[in-house]
Amino acid sequence: MQRPIKGKTPRRPANKRANNVEKDPVGVYCRIRPLGAEDEECCVEMISSSTIQLHAPDGLKANRNGEYKETQYTFKKVFGINTSQRELFEDVAKPLVEDLIQCKNGLLFTYGVTGSGKTFTMTGSPGEGGLLPRSLDMIFNSIGPFQAKRFVFKPDDKNGMEIQGQVDALLERQKRDSQQSVPKTPSSRQKADPEFADMIHSEEACKCDIMDEDCCYSVFVSYIEVYNNYIYDLLEDVQFDPIRPKWVAGGTPVRNNEFIPPQSKILREDQNHNMYVAGCTEVEVKSTEEAFEVFWKGQKKRRIANTQLNRESSRSHSVFTVKLAQAPLDADGDHILQDKNQVNVSQLCLVDLAGSERTNRTRAQGSRLREAGNINQSLMTLRTCIEVLRENQMCGTSKMVPYRDSKVTHLFKNYFDGEGKVRMVVCVNPKADDYEETMLVMRFAEMTQEVEVARPVDRPICGLAAGRRHRNQAFRDELTYRLEERGGPINADDPIVLGQVIESLPALPSCELMDPADDQTLPRLIEALEKRHCVRQIMSERLNKTANTLRSILQQLDGQLDAKETFLHDQRSKLGEKEKTISSQKLEIERLEKKSKTLEYKVDILQKTTEMYEQDKRSLQQELETREQRLQKELTDRRRIEHRMQGMVTDANVKWEKECVRRVNAKQMELQNKLWMKDEKLKQLKAIVTESSSSSRVGGCPTERPEKPERPSRDRDHNINQKRSASPPPLPTALPVHPLHRRSHSAGGEKWVDHKPPCNLDLDTVLQPIIPNAIKVSTPSEKALSKCQKYVLRHQELASDGEIETKLIKGNVFKTRGGGQAVQFVDIETLKQECPTAPSRKRRSGSNDGPDQMEDLENKAPLPGQSTSHVYQKRRKP
Repeated sequence: MQRPIKGKTPRRPANKRANNVEKDPVGVYCRIRPLGAEDEECCVEMISSSTIQLHAPDGLKANRNGEYKETQYTFKKVFGINTSQRELFEDVAKPLVEDLIQCKNGLLFTYGVTGSGKTFTMTGSPGEGGLLPRSLDMIFNSIGPFQAKRFVFKPDDKNGMEIQGQVDALLERQKRDSQQSVPKTPSSRQKADPEFADMIHSEEACKCDIMDEDCCYSVFVSYIEVYNNYIYDLLEDVQFDPIRPKWVAGGTPVRNNEFIPPQSKILREDQNHNMYVAGCTEVEVKSTEEAFEVFWKGQKKRRIANTQLNRESSRSHSVFTVKLAQAPLDADGDHILQDKNQVNVSQLCLVDLAGSERTNRTRAQGSRLREAGNINQSLMTLRTCIEVLRENQMCGTSKMVPYRDSKVTHLFKNYFDGEGKVRMVVCVNPKADDYEETMLVMRFAEMTQEVEVARPVDRPICGLAAGRRHRNQAFRDELTYRLEERGGPINADDPIVLGQVIESLPALPSCELMDPADDQTLPRLIEALEKRHCVRQIMSERLNKTANTLRSILQQLDGQLDAKETFLHDQRSKLGEKEKTISSQKLEIERLEKKSKTLEYKVDILQKTTEMYEQDKRSLQQELETREQRLQKELTDRRRIEHRMQGMVTDANVKWEKECVRRVNAKQMELQNKLWMKDEKLKQLKAIVTESSSSSRVGGCPTERPEKPERPSRDRDHNINQKRSASPPPLPTALPVHPLHRRSHSAGGEKWVDHKPPCNLDLDTVLQPIIPNAIKVSTPSEKALSKCQKYVLRHQELASDGEIETKLIKGNVFKTRGGGQAVQFVDIETLKQECPTAPSRKRRSGSNDGPDQMEDLENKAPLPGQSTSHVYQKRRKP
């Protein structure tokens, strides 16, 4: 059978709120828990009923002025270490419960560091019930006489409620009782769990004074947790299945020691654009004990672990939702009005957020580390949403608030958009170890107070007259009284009433027949019965007449009562209008007073901030002036030193110029003297040679006297120098040399790890080290070292003469006791690259040149800009 195709449901447009909607700031309260030990250092001090002060611990680093900075934070109210759970409930949660009964939503959540007392504040302990059990107790104390029967209200699985008739509700109860597999609603007759039986004392019970008696109420509760950004139903009953894994006490399924996450829920949006958890279990409860039992059933499944900071640390965000469904009675005040549009559903969400923590303090690992990361991420998303809301409201921007980044913020986005009041209790642990985390929590709380949420509007009620339940009860009481005056109600089954009726009838004669011919007994009996029949008819006529008379009287009374009720209704409507005007004026006055106080508080803060800034400004100005003076002094000293150094440099330049001129002149004179001495020796040698040749000649002419040698002129020396300074012939072109590889000493049979860093340069030199059987790596690894017995590291560095020097650092590889590899360096081999044409600093020991060449080289003056590799030996004067 083919199913009919359904069209998509059109999305209803969101209700645009007017700009003149009244707003209230988020109420932020602070609660300080006692210290664990008396000798423990404390960093939080309660100054007043609304202000606390944070002191930096002794181990914290001081600020730039050498002082510890103390900061103050103001809240709506601060609760000290001696505050009882009842006092906290009276100021924080009781107004939200009253708004819940008045068809207004509410959100209350606890926030703080791990171990600051959030779960104790929300849940409490035996004898000291927290906000959650006291809120439930107040709800049932208020609506106790006006509760509807079970299953009259029924959830429609779309975040709404339906109304069933009395017959359907009875059938539903019978059906639930007959089905053993379906989880039953806990009964109030069962004995309460001793863990929460004595949480609230009878003298601490409270109730709401403002109740609409013309309505019927019913309470539904649900309990979920957000774990690792997944939503899980804590009230869901899992049926036994031998194939699927079993659930342990902590709510975690185990199969073959392997973690299997349970089925998570998803978020949906209803027709009124409110977020809700689809498929979440909603249990109808009729008493405080039943609600406690349901809560404790889910609490046992909640994920709790032992960490370094808290013995029972919550590893998830828990949300306990209380839904209150109420519907008006009909005009007779006897039955619930069968109109779904007249059903009002309000809810109060009590949220216990998991505490933020640092992994370096908790030393979390594995799943604990993942849990802590998800907790911190969700809290950071909440902080980001608050920051964007604050910026949009204060700066007039329209940035998108990232509600969808976390399941917690996505679930409660309607509250911040104006679907109810929002309250936050900041729990603080005053010990010094939590100082930095506490300061972050304080900053977040201070920022949250500046966010304003639209005030919820009153829900419209039906147009029926008020006091219907009371009028119906009064009518029943009056009717009972009238019937009792007239002989009481007629009940055929009552033997007393039958006896009175029989006694009022004529007595019957004796009916005993002794003789068959007796003709008097039967006629007397017939006559008596006829008289009784007549009396009965007369009594019936009187009864009908009295009933008609009473009916007419009741109709007259009803008419008069309707007229009076109409008049009272008119007067009440006028009175209601006046009261609304007065209440609106009172609210306006309260709002203005709160705004005035807020502005005064902001003015005080701004004044304090201004004073702090002025002090910082003065200190900075003084520091700036001191530094300017120091800078001027340093500049003056620098100029003086520069002038002094310039004079010294000038004197040194002049001195060295003179010295250079003197040395040049001396060197020139010395060279000229050497040349002159050589010329003199040559002339003497020439003269000796000439004289010897002339004496051996026979009959020769007399020997001429040698002339006195003359000192050569400077022009001659200059010409000789010019002739000697001619450029030498060009060197022959070098033949190409084939590069030969140098075989390293490491060419053994062992395996080597050749570690060549990527920063080394490739040198195209003749000799290059070659290492066979080597694993070349740029970064040494344990895997490479485990395969080899030797290790060599190529290290390059710049030598003093500007050339590159390569060092081969060698070592042996051996295994350590821990299973690793270690290297012991045993040898360093150095390879240096030099240029053969570069000048050498060392003096040569000898030369292959002849004496003439040596003399020529000695006498040859070096050209400017030309370098030589020879070192001239200094000759002595003869």
